[in-house]
Parts: sequence; C-alpha cells; structure tokens
Amino acid sequence: MNHRETDMGALEEIRSRVEADGVEFIYAMFVEMHGKPCAKLVPVGALEGLMGDGAGFAGFAAGPMGQDPSSPDILALPDPASYTQLPWQPNVAAMQCDPTVEGELWPYAPRVILRRAMEAAADRNLVFKCGVEAEYSLVVRNDDGSIAVADDRDTMSLPCYDAKGLTRMLPHLTAVSKNLDAMGWGNYANDHEDANGQYEQNWQYSDALTTADRLILFRLMVHTLAQRDGRYATFMPKPFADKTGNGLHIHASLWSADTDEPLFIGGGAGGPDTKGLGLSDMAYKFTGGIIEHASSLVAVMCPIVNSYKRMGVGAPTSGATWAPAYAVYGGNNRTQMIRVPEPDRIEIRLGDGAANPYLMFAATLACGLDGIDNDIDPGEPNMDNLYTMSAEQIAAKGIKALPPTLLHAADELATSDVIGRGLGDTAEGPYRDYYVKVKRQEFLDHHHVVTPGEVDQYLTLF
Repeated sequence: MNHRETDMGALEEIRSRVEADGVEFIYAMFVEMHGKPCAKLVPVGALEGLMGDGAGFAGFAAGPMGQDPSSPDILALPDPASYTQLPWQPNVAAMQCDPTVEGELWPYAPRVILRRAMEAAADRNLVFKCGVEAEYSLVVRNDDGSIAVADDRDTMSLPCYDAKGLTRMLPHLTAVSKNLDAMGWGNYANDHEDANGQYEQNWQYSDALTTADRLILFRLMVHTLAQRDGRYATFMPKPFADKTGNGLHIHASLWSADTDEPLFIGGGAGGPDTKGLGLSDMAYKFTGGIIEHASSLVAVMCPIVNSYKRMGVGAPTSGATWAPAYAVYGGNNRTQMIRVPEPDRIEIRLGDGAANPYLMFAATLACGLDGIDNDIDPGEPNMDNLYTMSAEQIAAKGIKALPPTLLHAADELATSDVIGRGLGDTAEGPYRDYYVKVKRQEFLDHHHVVTPGEVDQYLTLF
C-alpha cells in the first residue's frame, strides 16, 4: 500500500511534461549534510510509483542523514515544482525530493529543514529570496595525483576578467550558459575569476528553496561537462594554496508573501534608510542579526576543514583571498563580510563552495530574522579597507574576527540557540547538535593525518 495517496493532478502534469520533453528517466534527488547529490534513476514507466511512494534509499549509506544500518528506509518524495529537464542529457529530468521516514518528513534532510524555515517565514508574510555567485575551478590530475589548472596557458598573476582566458574556455562556458537558459534560469554573466582556472557563471535569483535546488543541479552540470572534456571541476574552497579560493556569495532580500513587494529598499514597506546605504530599517536589522551570530553561522557557511585555508587577511591579488575575516558590513566594499552592492539587497560574502545551500539559507534566515525580532543594530557601516588594517585597529573599532578553524566554528555553533531553532529539531534533539558532532569529528579526522608539509618541516628539526 502506498504511504500516501498519489496526487493525480501532479502525476498527470509531470507525465505530460515528460512526454512533451521526450524524457525517458527521472533523477529522484536529495542531498545529505555535505550537499552531495544522491539520486535514483527512475524510468518514466515507473512514474506513478515514484510520485506515490517516492524513491527508496538506505539513508545510512547516503551520508550524514541521522540514520544507522538498522534504520528504516528513506522514501524521497519528488517535488513536482522542481521538475527540470537536463539539457546536457535531455532524455533525463530531475526532481528534487523531500525525504521521509515512515510517512513523516525526515528532520535530518537539508531540503526539509529549509522548506520548514521558509514555511515559518511565510507565516510571517515573508519570502526569503536569494541569488548566488558560485565560483569553481577547472583542473586536471597530474600523474602523481596532484592537480593543476586545466588551461596550461592560464598563468597570469592577475587573471581576473582576462578575455584571452575566457576565450580559451569558451566551449565549456558557452555550453553552461546555454544550458542555464534552456532550463529557464536566465544566465546573465560568465567570467574568469581572480584565480587561474577559476570561473563564475550567474543566473537570476528566486526564492531560497528554488535557488538551492538550482545550485545542486548547477554543480552537477559543471562536474558532468568538465568530465566529458577530460577535466575535473571543483567547488572546493581552497584547491590551491597559492590561488584565490572558491566562494559562494549570497545576494539576499526579504519580500512580502502576499504582494511580492521588496522589503529591503529604504523608504518602502521595510522602513526608512537609517544608515545611508539605501537599505530599509528591516534590512539593517537583518544584517545586524547575521553579524551578531556570524561566529556560529560560519560553521554552516564554511563547513569543511579546507574552508578555513581560504580565509585570511591580505591584498586581494591572485593567490590571496577575497574571503572575509571579520564580522562587519559596509557599502560597496568587498573587504566586508556583508556588502551592499545595491539598495535592494545585501551580499553575504561569508559562504564558500563547500556550503550546503539548504542549510546555509536556513541558518542565514534564522540569524536575520532574529535581528529583526530583537532590533539588532549592525552599527555604522564600515568604509575602511579591512585588508590593510592591523589587528589592533580592527579591535579598536569593535569588530570581531571570525573563528580560525572548523573546530572553533563548530564550538561556537554548539552554543547558538538561534541557529538551533532555525535548523529545527529531531527526535534526538536539535539538528544543530548532530551537525556539530559530525563537524567536530571531521576536524579531528583531518587533524590526525600527518601531512607531507609536516614531514618536510619537522623530520630533521628535532
């Protein structure tokens, strides 16, 4: 017996779409804590069963999903609104799924966590909308297992926006661009970023759940196209020690749910501009909440050991960093954690390419709403170049430094009730506690590995 009644209207709509698109298979997809896309390839002949029962998975095998080998199956229920034909393999469409266990939405599933956060915001007549800047690197493997920039002519010390480098990768970049438009996402820019072999391709913003779904497919597409060309694509925060790392900046704003009115523009429904950057009072308080909780939020937005090798302070030349080191906001100033590029949104520059977008958006929304609820003042905007200021000057301005390692960040997150509530509860306690446990162990696992650098430095020193 099906654990739920099949929505016949949704089934017929999807059946009609797969027939019109010539689709033969469906990826029934979800992600685990790390953001790894998990899927079953379901033939369209089994569409009714997929839409009614969902696709079955052994959750423990997928990754950190709050299960062990004795746990009941996860049944992943497709969201018809997420149906997307994949233009790079047009006989396949993807549907993002909400994992369930024994008929209930599974609280360890990142998409379920964000869905519930968005529903709670909707109860307040709010919609959280986001765009992302997803940076990635194209590399090749050397015979010794090391990696190198895929374009062996991409050697400039300042390669950002280099037209020649862009031209050499035109087949890859134009394929991605055309696919983004074919999926209806609205590609509007493609560029060579600050590191050798690093690129960024942008599409239009949407509600946070839709943007998270799209980012998962974007990563899958870029990996697939790179593999077909004999390359690797990586969103790893710091793949090269001497090159700028891969960020995942969020352009965020709140809108009214009933009228779809933007609430971050100063002088509108979100209140007056009180700081001179064109934002509304609501936007400043949202910003204040993110700054207040940044030391905890970073564990979700920079979620792996490698993330903290991307952070630092220094001139933003290729090989240094554009990553924030301090919890502060300012105007159109890229040395801040939060930049205000236009008077309708904020750019949160904290996240990196390893972030799980569902968890990242849910945690960010929780921090921002706490700022609104508790009238958290972000202070006056900082206009200084933080990369050239000393630690003493930073401290004198009352600006806090971000945690230096994943372990420090996880310890901060363990104390955050705001993010704890934002990520929701499980039967065993807050999802936050489960996340912290996994991340602490991840740090220790890496810390116990003896690296070649340690051997080189210490072998004959003592």
